[in-house]
Amino acid sequence: MSIDLKGTGVALVTPFTKNNEVDYTALEKLVNHVISGGVNYLVVLGTTGESVTLSKEEKKKVVEKVLAVNNGRLPVVLGLGGNDTTELLKELETTDFKGIDALLSVSPSYNRPSQEGIYQHYAALAKKSPLPIILYNVPARTGATVEVETTLKLAKEFKNIIAMKDASAHVNQCMDMMCGAPEGFVVTSGDDSLALPMMAFGAHGLISVIANAYPKETVAIVNAALKGDFAAARKAHFALTPVMKVIFEDGNPSGVKYFLHKLGMMENVLRLPLVPVKKETAAKIDKMF
Repeated sequence: MSIDLKGTGVALVTPFTKNNEVDYTALEKLVNHVISGGVNYLVVLGTTGESVTLSKEEKKKVVEKVLAVNNGRLPVVLGLGGNDTTELLKELETTDFKGIDALLSVSPSYNRPSQEGIYQHYAALAKKSPLPIILYNVPARTGATVEVETTLKLAKEFKNIIAMKDASAHVNQCMDMMCGAPEGFVVTSGDDSLALPMMAFGAHGLISVIANAYPKETVAIVNAALKGDFAAARKAHFALTPVMKVIFEDGNPSGVKYFLHKLGMMENVLRLPLVPVKKETAAKIDKMF
């Protein structure tokens, strides 16, 4: 369990062709693009990757493609979450984890479990998982917050629960988590715009959406902050602020996919129920090119 989650991870999008099929050529281009941009690790089949709209066979092929293109250059984190704990445990037993370094597991959505339910869910995963687990708190999507006490209880009881990706936007909660976390437990931002302030009080990095399109610029923020050079980190952050303001206006990954389309990386295609950005948002982005 030696994966280093400090620095910049990128939550890879899944490119689609105009026929709404997975575009493996564009995926190869994307993986090479972010690696060349200096990111520290890859996250595949997360929320940004539209994983809930991919078939089991597509998921398998996407992972195989990412691993083949990466060719061992960077650690790879696999998104593996759900709101049926029993089914998720079955996935742990049947998934081929060769080449995967850790799992990113979002807290259960829709069910809105209690904190005890969230604890029991992750405890069951930790007991069965062959890989380290990154908790993922994103209440805007799941409808339930993983509270600090629950996170710290899990981190202290299970050595293979090694990190929290926090996209709650609750800065005080993140500070409390940092204060109480056991040694070696990593807290990373799941929100591009909050990575800098979170790192100012000790967070270890960012799992980024924007880094799909602008890896070098995102890495510049994170690396400067990790070095304690917050003047440089602020400069890099403010340079990317116009992107941060517009990229999530119509949701994720709609915004970043349009940026990637403008960069010539892929088609501007999403799978329903997600749709491309509105014309007004596209016009704002067009002015940035």
